[in-house]
Amino acid sequence: MAISVDTVYQRVLALANKEQRGYITPQEFNLLANQAQMSIFESYFYAKNQRDRAEPARTNEVDETDIGELLDRKLGPFQSFEDVTASGTTFPSATSSGSHVIYQTGMVLSGNEPCQKVSVFEAQRFKSSTRHMATTSGQAPIYCNSRDTGKDIQVYAGGTAPVTSGIKVECFRVPVTANWAYVVVNKKALFNSTSGVFQDFELHRSEEDTLVYNILGLAGIVINKVGLAKTAASITAQEQQIQNT
Repeated sequence: MAISVDTVYQRVLALANKEQRGYITPQEFNLLANQAQMSIFESYFYAKNQRDRAEPARTNEVDETDIGELLDRKLGPFQSFEDVTASGTTFPSATSSGSHVIYQTGMVLSGNEPCQKVSVFEAQRFKSSTRHMATTSGQAPIYCNSRDTGKDIQVYAGGTAPVTSGIKVECFRVPVTANWAYVVVNKKALFNSTSGVFQDFELHRSEEDTLVYNILGLAGIVINKVGLAKTAASITAQEQQIQNT
């Protein structure tokens, strides 16, 4: 479920206007909103890394307190598996559906089997051993970074020759650009939900408060209201402390 761009804008305006702290124009909001959205999105990868290190032996049991599961749900809308191009060596720069820019790549698959990443030197040692290379067939393919210009990886599965087809990579695209579309009526900007131009936030619905306060913090800098920026930063810090506990 997306987060309504209009709801966030109205909340930001209401909090910014409290005690006459200032007005945020639609243009300013759209710029700050997308910066805040991208900041939150990027934080998912650091949070996931931290959780994976803290919970190396996760079970299949999932409940409402499973933060790792929540992080997976937050990243889910941005995840896809894309073909590795140029004879199985080059990661795509955009998704095949919608041509969204790819932000990060994850696991590599040969057929349906996840590949284990090894260093270039480990791959060389594997290639010099027929017995070891045989173990990579079907069940345990490996890959390493490529040393060739213009190529990202080399995948091996059952032989010393790199695999050139059937390779996919887990990709995470960037969120689409949020946009509070409006029309001007009596010199006042009103939300235009029928224009087809507005775009809600793609972030998980649990991020609404974080979005609001991150945007407020940035707005406080733009409209030169230090108090607003400090208040928003303090609330955001408290929220992050609770989440990381």
